[in-house]
Amino acid sequence: MEVYDKTHELARAIKESAEYKEYKEVKKIVYEDLRLKDKVDEFEKIRYEEQLLAIQGEKQDEEKMKKLQELYEILVKEPEVKDFFDKQVRFNVMIADVNKIIGEAIKDVL
Repeated sequence: MEVYDKTHELARAIKESAEYKEYKEVKKIVYEDLRLKDKVDEFEKIRYEEQLLAIQGEKQDEEKMKKLQELYEILVKEPEVKDFFDKQVRFNVMIADVNKIIGEAIKDVL
């Protein structure tokens, strides 16, 4: 039972972290502006599709990659979106670090 207690404690610590709170706050700001939300959603969709191709070892679509770069350049001109992307990266790095720590702890049985 202690593992579950510690997991809940970790979940609370994540929700109380600056990375989580700042990301959540800026995400709300961006997603309340439907113009920005639609652009960010389009960017995220294309980025996801390209990441999936990379994971599967398939060649990435040059046209989509160009569109992704163009969208990114347009989006980061919006201060709220640039802040959103920056805070998204910080949050994702924290989560990746947590996953890495857990993975290292159990790698001998995987």
